[in-house]
Amino acid sequence: MLRPPCLLPILLIAVLLTGCAGPLVKEASYPTRPEGTDKILYSDQKRETVWGGDDTLSDKLFGKDEENNSGGGAGIGVNSFLWRASLDTVSFMPVLSADPFGGVILTDWYENPKARGERFKINLYILDKQLRADGLRVSVFKQKKNKAGWQDTEVTDDMANSIENTVLTRAREMRVVQLGLKQN
Repeated sequence: MLRPPCLLPILLIAVLLTGCAGPLVKEASYPTRPEGTDKILYSDQKRETVWGGDDTLSDKLFGKDEENNSGGGAGIGVNSFLWRASLDTVSFMPVLSADPFGGVILTDWYENPKARGERFKINLYILDKQLRADGLRVSVFKQKKNKAGWQDTEVTDDMANSIENTVLTRAREMRVVQLGLKQN
């Protein structure tokens, strides 16, 4: 006759061995319909991942085609030259958020040490995978400090245009360097 303390190791081994066995019953397959489509998929069907089909992660991030110089790249959703030039242009400011897939760069407030009592914030939106002048939008916000605290003030359109031109010039320079062309 087995004593109760001897049953515990036997029971534990039986539970562990049962857990190692595969499922005895195949999981049920049920139809699903992805949101926004009429296509029916079954729960046990292989689905496409966010990275696509059989491509590797590095193929998606850096692209397979080395001949493609458009700067679009498969890794980010926007033009890579505009993206890098935008980050270079606002690098002196604290970056609050940078989304390379959506093409959004948001800075935090920056107060120039030489101009106390005045601070700026910049939002950059890269709108295209092509290096185009209309593929970039910049919003600039300005505040001045008074006795009541920080107050919003008007910003001229020239400031946003100047930043856009700086980013576009830097992006073109980067593209020229990548292509190995000489500047005039």
